[in-house]
Amino acid sequence: MYTRMLKCAAAGLISLAGLAATPAAQAQSGATSLVVAFPAGGPADSLARVIAQQLNEKLKQPVLVENKPGGNGAIAATFVGRSRPDGQTLFLSSVGAISINPGLYPKLIYDPINDFKPISLLVSVPEVLIVGQDSPYKTAQDFLAKAKGEGLSMASSGVGSMPHMAIVQLKNATGAKILHVPYKGAAPAITDTLGGQVAGFIGDISGLMPQIQSGKARALAIAAPKRSPLLPDVPTFDELGVPNVYANNWYGLFAPKGTPDAKIEELNRMVREAMDSQALKNYAAATGVELSPTTPRQFADLVAADTRKWGDLSRAEGIQMNN
Repeated sequence: MYTRMLKCAAAGLISLAGLAATPAAQAQSGATSLVVAFPAGGPADSLARVIAQQLNEKLKQPVLVENKPGGNGAIAATFVGRSRPDGQTLFLSSVGAISINPGLYPKLIYDPINDFKPISLLVSVPEVLIVGQDSPYKTAQDFLAKAKGEGLSMASSGVGSMPHMAIVQLKNATGAKILHVPYKGAAPAITDTLGGQVAGFIGDISGLMPQIQSGKARALAIAAPKRSPLLPDVPTFDELGVPNVYANNWYGLFAPKGTPDAKIEELNRMVREAMDSQALKNYAAATGVELSPTTPRQFADLVAADTRKWGDLSRAEGIQMNN
């Protein structure tokens, strides 16, 4: 279901996505560039293509998805931050590049707060704890008992990633003995979790639903305040007596600093209309994300709150990356 839905959502934009348009060319053609800090084919990219299709209809002009992965989002962020503030270059970012990186890196080549203007939060993405189908841990209680006893290993998609932050929250909430095993991306971390090389992985529900639905992975717990409609039988960590394990790997839309407030409000209105479309509702139903449009001010407040939250956790745990 998930794969079929993503193929349908992207079909209308596949020819546009293949264009290597430059900002100058886009300005001449009237196209809008939607810059994504992740490679093609992943959850962020699939979301961007559904959003782009809807904005294309609202703006009455092409919206081109540009994938600029690398540097924990720094490459995409720098590109957008230095773009013309005319509303024709937008940044679709996860919480990482905006609210986690400031606590991880002593120096950043971009300023997450001052280089961008928030337009709207797009989706909230709960994290889910999974194990492989052959794992001896049938329930979250089994998993936590082992972690608190002899200890076990857990994969993440890299130091400072949302899965890593969720692991730290779990350790702090339970006192468990968890060996953190960072990988270079979610794909190898998931592969080794399914193969039993590591005991578990906490990741985006949107990226894990194919493995869960196919039976290759077993979902044990949700790192969110409420259960997921796609996994109604999977408890939250709160329900398991494990508080404060909340890892929302949200995605939102930003424009370069200097973009006129009137343009921000116009884009916000269009985004909110797009989020009410059947295409986005279908996307959410298939992937487990929560559609979460906001006002620009509400999104700015979330960015500030998460920057404090993840920065405090990084500093308390000594989690830092070298520039």
